[in-house]
Amino acid sequence: MTEFFTQLKQLLSVADARILDKQQATLTYGKTTFSTPIALDAAVKVETAREVCELTALANKLGFHLYPVSSAKNWGYGSVSDLETEKPKIIMDLSLMNKIYPVSKELGLITLEPGVTQQQLCDYLTEHSWGWMTPVTGAGPNCSILANALERGYGITPRTDHFEAVTALKAVLPHPELCDKEYGSPISALDASNTDFIDKTYKWKLGPYLDGLMTQSNLGVVTQMTIRLGKKPQAFTAFYLRCFDESKFTRLSDAVRDILKDFEGIVGSINLMDRRRLISMMADNPNGNAHQVMTDEQIATLVKRHDVPGWLIVGSIYGEAGIVRAAKSAIRRRLKGLGQLLYSDSLLLKAARAVTDHFSFGPLKDIKKQLNSLEQGMQIMLGQPNQVALPLAYWRTGKVQSDRTLLPDQDGCGLLWYAPLIPMQSNKMREFVDFIRTTTPQFGIEPLITFTNLKHDCVDSTIPIVFNLADENSRTQAHNCLKALVQQGLKRGFVPYRLNIRQQQNLLDCQDSHWQVISKLKQALDPNNVLSPGRYNP
Repeated sequence: MTEFFTQLKQLLSVADARILDKQQATLTYGKTTFSTPIALDAAVKVETAREVCELTALANKLGFHLYPVSSAKNWGYGSVSDLETEKPKIIMDLSLMNKIYPVSKELGLITLEPGVTQQQLCDYLTEHSWGWMTPVTGAGPNCSILANALERGYGITPRTDHFEAVTALKAVLPHPELCDKEYGSPISALDASNTDFIDKTYKWKLGPYLDGLMTQSNLGVVTQMTIRLGKKPQAFTAFYLRCFDESKFTRLSDAVRDILKDFEGIVGSINLMDRRRLISMMADNPNGNAHQVMTDEQIATLVKRHDVPGWLIVGSIYGEAGIVRAAKSAIRRRLKGLGQLLYSDSLLLKAARAVTDHFSFGPLKDIKKQLNSLEQGMQIMLGQPNQVALPLAYWRTGKVQSDRTLLPDQDGCGLLWYAPLIPMQSNKMREFVDFIRTTTPQFGIEPLITFTNLKHDCVDSTIPIVFNLADENSRTQAHNCLKALVQQGLKRGFVPYRLNIRQQQNLLDCQDSHWQVISKLKQALDPNNVLSPGRYNP
């Protein structure tokens, strides 16, 4: 393999500093939050689409596999397949491709390369006075915007569905006869104006729609993406409903559904979090890194100390000032009798902030911590990335230091995700809650429940499986827990929208008609199986 690495360096017109050997590549890109490090043979940091073409052509010629990553921070899912292969495994690191190309400041259209992070775009929009919001996620400021859209991720700003906001892209296809240039749009090919504006603004193009094939797939390397941003609102408020009565869950879920249905375009995504999930945000794990769930007594102590409700609704309202005022009144009526309702612009919260800014001791210290979390949550709603969600990955490690950049894989955190889609029906949501609370403790996993309501008819629940990665038994139990959740959940109609690198091989049926079609497309576009073998392709 040393001979291969030497040959790779000789044939690539890339600076030596941008080519990593086996040890460096494995150390940098091989770590995950759910397994021992994945062995890699090399990594290449590319800077241009031309270098992507060159490296892809070389992979076809020499016979090695390429694994493109944008920021390599797909925590809980994995960035590089651990599928065994006889050919060398080479990372294609796209993080240095981080240019931003403005399309229309007036209309909120902007083109990004794969390495552009949430923070970089946020800084650009601020520096150049764009009145538009960054499509943030809870993954943090240093994660790729393009990669999240290709994974069909979502956020809590008005443009909740991040691939839906993608209007155009360019990609390098792995076929040896096609990889010498970027794949482009048929609209762009016909446009004789030399502006490409129509291509950038019209998502569906002309003829068969191929852009979607680049999402959750191994059919191409996306080198550029145009997205439609959400407008910064004239007025904004977040709303929080604290419900202490578990028996009101059905009414809570029905109210969330109706608010999303009746206030579409005004209310963004709504989160619904249970007591244990809130405790994990407000308090250290009372069991440290031990593989066990909290007892009822521990929960009761933490609930009293931090005044934690049974369920918390978190939502946002965007629009002109008059519209926001009207929506606040209407939502107050919808949520009446369900708990304590607060708005982020309320006098009570303003007074609490003023007091804790001057005094921070005793109970006020805990109140200030909660207010800081609320403030960071509001920043996310306004398109300002931060690390507010990342400490969750450290809940069973005790290593979290929020004043530094958090890197769960490099820091040895144990994290997997169970992310099923659930009908937005109160009886199915209740069934799901009971299912999670019954199943995860059997494996020593804390049942931490969040519902993210994307539309009025469908909800995603992101269940974090947090464990001690350094402990083999804890790691085994975590994987067994995820396996049980998926298997039993499918029988109940709870179907994941996203799978980790191992699940893609173990769960998908290659005899299913859909995956047979994907296999034919793979053979046609990548006859040498160069690109990410096994990625959403059983």
